[in-house]
Amino acid sequence: MEIKVVKKVLSVNDAIAEEIRRQLREKKVFMINLMSSPGAGKTLLLEKTISVLKKDFKLGVIVGDICTTRDSERLVRTGVPVVQLNTEPFGGDCHLAANLIQGALAELKLDKLNFVVIENVGNLVCPAEFDVGEDKKVVVLSLPEGDDKPLKYPLMFRVADAAIVNKIDLAPHLEVDQEKFVRHIRQINPEIPVFKTSAKTGAGLKPWLNWLTRQAKTKIQG
Repeated sequence: MEIKVVKKVLSVNDAIAEEIRRQLREKKVFMINLMSSPGAGKTLLLEKTISVLKKDFKLGVIVGDICTTRDSERLVRTGVPVVQLNTEPFGGDCHLAANLIQGALAELKLDKLNFVVIENVGNLVCPAEFDVGEDKKVVVLSLPEGDDKPLKYPLMFRVADAAIVNKIDLAPHLEVDQEKFVRHIRQINPEIPVFKTSAKTGAGLKPWLNWLTRQAKTKIQG
């Protein structure tokens, strides 16, 4: 009986995700789902990303967290519209589901946008399991977390369309092998593009921004 319930929940979620995908395709809006464990540097990376991309795109952001609006307060200072989703009222879910994204997109007023960024709840497990209608899934891994994370949480790296190894500015202090991170990611997903960045210093951001711009323009102009 429990298996049937789980299947039903995922089936409903996937149906809503497909409706979101249809709506985004119709309106020519590109949407990415940015996922990571807590503390990987998603919000700072987004601040830097948005500051560049808002010159060429009409951006909106959906921020997921269990509690607080701290990340939203930072991102709203970039000047783009932001919708906060807190999961605590729904039991403190460690992910955003498609029905929540659907409601947030209505709040953002898609007719005025062509690029939406989801900053998912910090977790390397649950967000990977839920389709929310995004065009691309991106996972952020930071050097302090250790190069074994792709092997411990393979689904996240298997479903991702791109991976970012963040906080490379800390490498001299951690004595880590950055290429080992890349090897372990590609052991799970051989074709995935991997970007090594420091959101703090700006190192490595250009290749990430170029890739993201190409993906967005392909959808919007196509």
